Amino acid sequence: MRCVICHCEPQRNRRGKPAGKVNCKNMKQDCPVPACPRATLLPGHCCHTCPKASPGPPEKSPAPPFDTFEYFQDKEDDLDKPYNDRSYLSSEGLARDDARTEFVALLTSGPEPWHPTSSAVAKARFTLLRSYLLFSISYERLGRPSRVRFSDPEGNVLFEHPVQKSAAPEDGMLCGMWRTVSKANIQLLRGEQLRVSLVTRAQPSGEVHGHILKHRALFAETFGAILTSSDPTHLGAGGMAMLTLSDTENNLHFILMARGLLEPGARESPWVPLRVRILHQGQTLREVRANITVEDPEFAEVLSELSAHELQWLVQGQLRIVAETEGRHACQLAGTITTRRSCDTIQSVLCGADALLPTKTGAVGSAKLALHENGTLEYQVQVVGTASEVVGITLETKPRRKSKRNVLFDMTPSYKDGLARGAWQSPSARDAHMLLQNELFLNVATKDWVEGELRGQVISLPYSGLLARYTEMPVVLAGQLVSPPVGSGAGGHAWLSLDEHCHLHYEISVAGLGRPADGTVSAHLHGVAELGEMGARPHQHKRLLKGFYSTEAQGVVKDLDADLLQHLAQGTAFLQVSTKAHPHGEMRGRVHIPNRCHAGGTRLAPGEAELSEGAKTRDMEQLKKDPNSCFFEGQHRAHGTRWAPDYDKKCSICSCQKRTVICDPILCQPLNCTHQVHPEELCCPICEEKKMGQEELKLERARDSSEGCYFDGDKTWRGSGTRWHPVVPPFGLIKCAICTCKGTTGEVHCEKVQCPRLTCANPVRASPSDCCKQCPAPEKSVPELADTMQADGPRACRFGRRWYLNNESWHPSVPPFGEMKCILCWCVSGETHCQRQECPPAACASPARRDNPCCAKCRAPDAPPDAREKVHDARAEAWSR
Repeated sequence: MRCVICHCEPQRNRRGKPAGKVNCKNMKQDCPVPACPRATLLPGHCCHTCPKASPGPPEKSPAPPFDTFEYFQDKEDDLDKPYNDRSYLSSEGLARDDARTEFVALLTSGPEPWHPTSSAVAKARFTLLRSYLLFSISYERLGRPSRVRFSDPEGNVLFEHPVQKSAAPEDGMLCGMWRTVSKANIQLLRGEQLRVSLVTRAQPSGEVHGHILKHRALFAETFGAILTSSDPTHLGAGGMAMLTLSDTENNLHFILMARGLLEPGARESPWVPLRVRILHQGQTLREVRANITVEDPEFAEVLSELSAHELQWLVQGQLRIVAETEGRHACQLAGTITTRRSCDTIQSVLCGADALLPTKTGAVGSAKLALHENGTLEYQVQVVGTASEVVGITLETKPRRKSKRNVLFDMTPSYKDGLARGAWQSPSARDAHMLLQNELFLNVATKDWVEGELRGQVISLPYSGLLARYTEMPVVLAGQLVSPPVGSGAGGHAWLSLDEHCHLHYEISVAGLGRPADGTVSAHLHGVAELGEMGARPHQHKRLLKGFYSTEAQGVVKDLDADLLQHLAQGTAFLQVSTKAHPHGEMRGRVHIPNRCHAGGTRLAPGEAELSEGAKTRDMEQLKKDPNSCFFEGQHRAHGTRWAPDYDKKCSICSCQKRTVICDPILCQPLNCTHQVHPEELCCPICEEKKMGQEELKLERARDSSEGCYFDGDKTWRGSGTRWHPVVPPFGLIKCAICTCKGTTGEVHCEKVQCPRLTCANPVRASPSDCCKQCPAPEKSVPELADTMQADGPRACRFGRRWYLNNESWHPSVPPFGEMKCILCWCVSGETHCQRQECPPAACASPARRDNPCCAKCRAPDAPPDAREKVHDARAEAWSR
């Protein structure tokens, strides 16, 4: 922002105390017109200068306007703070924000070289949270994208995110996540080298594209606009505006980024006049003029002293921003200014520890809010376990004085039976700004605690991919729900859902637990049988949930047992969070998720008897139309389903993988017991009933102590040290691999089976499902070199992009030098060995290298050519040995 200059002007506030006021102005329009035809822009300068002119002292780069914002600038209102003030921008909140990095991208049609095909425009916001890249993309004049594609500077696709129909809170927007971004790709991201594209059916190579950039305006942006061309036939043009309010003044800062506004070669001079207007119902309210260039098309400005009407129209989405160039190649971009659009969830956990006067009653509050484009704030607030009757639920700012809370909106009239639900129709632009900057608080007052028994900061929770956030209220976690009740100042809430594979997705937020160093936080999911019976069989129907990071936890559990799934379906399960201070539970909430799942998430219960004939007919018609469904044994199956086939109900399992049915025999695992029985209805033998209880306890202990492994292939847990043949969908049972569970790390390590060497010339497999061949056998074709799953005889070697047979030798090729003739490589049972040729010392005075370029040797002029060749061959043979 070298063209924006800011000044700090001293002034006095209403109380007469000195304070500071920031005024910023764009000085690009004050630049003199260069006298030369080819003016250049020197580093650190705002204005173009002629190349021959001696450069003056470098201009001072003023601080960007968005860096000068300081929240809570009214320093005269520093409180004597006898109450708990850590909830205001607490250390936990700051630590979480420091771990996040924001990026933005403007997406328009027309990759390089410039060949625009569409007038669509999109704005993408990205958040790098540890190794996850979260994104919220809003778009206009674009059909529903099918994929979000990330690529490197060379155009290589690094990641593609398929767009789900229900994965966005509103139309014209899509949400997604790139999980576990590699360090190399993070470096590309931070270096602004990544490119993002939206792929549609009409444009499979990407309809709109843009580079992902850092921008100083992102952390303060609370309003925004997508700018499209006023002429729909003007392809490839678009822009975006990022806006925010000053902290204390009614000044509106904005930054305009545009593409296609200035066409290369369409200008007579390096400067092009730009006019930016703010409109309301077609009437111009504000107008700013400036000069821009093709090399530097960004434009920043501050609109000062907005009126009350302008602020009201701003938050209600009634203002439009129009940017237009003048001259022969005039172009106009326009868009509506709305509150910032995002996939994040605005929520709050209200607890006693964060109250103005801290309480420990075991009560909790949970809130979910949504700010719509017309400025309406929709809210839902749950309250559980208060010591007395709730008398007030209010949305507030930081209090001006200890005994004087600053209430913005009173939700109390809508409170009934533990829930306040409604909408605030007329928040101001300042209120919306503070909400999106995490500066507002919710307060619950009761008869016993008039100033507030519960309080919580309203925070935007980053997008996580959990769709339950948009459709459901979270499960409330309170100390009063623990058995027996716990008087805790902490609280929390959680979203949980079961997907189509019966995997449990969870996301937990807690507050009031103090600093993370105070103790480890853990979460358990229990069945109702443990209520008051924690000592009977503590490991039965209990799962340890991991993934806590500071005050938040999220993860997936893929192997819930049948009893726990039944408890979830009946609403008799509960989620409990334990700490060092309360190892038997500090907060708890009841969980109800209707489902028809079996244990382990391997298949869904049929439930066909519960369906009406009409419902079954409709489902069958949909399956027939699905291009990925399978037809097997006279029945249609959905993609991804697993079932026992009619020809072998006991010892086979089939799966549908994109129109292909794959059936595999069930492989029985070795049992760790001496007395085994084989029930008639089961395929595999099991341990006796007396031993089975101990085995279950051992397995549960392995799960809770992380001394086991979960293998995603067959959706099962394995004990530490166990070995098995893996089942890998869609390939089925892989007998040519052996997997081992490393209990200390919880990792599954799989290796290819090493088959014994055979003396016969043509070995064969006795059974098609066998991995290794046997003798004798009819002649069979040599296996492919790249067939890495088979283990037939000595393995081949891969060097670079080529495969070499066992005992084969070659000279390696090393770019950019080419073939290294002085180095020889050879393959030994799958391992590549390379060695430089060893040359004997030359005893003569004038060694020569004409015959052997790798070694110097004495040339005997009297010796015939045949003799010299024999010497060379002998040495080469000796080296190759």
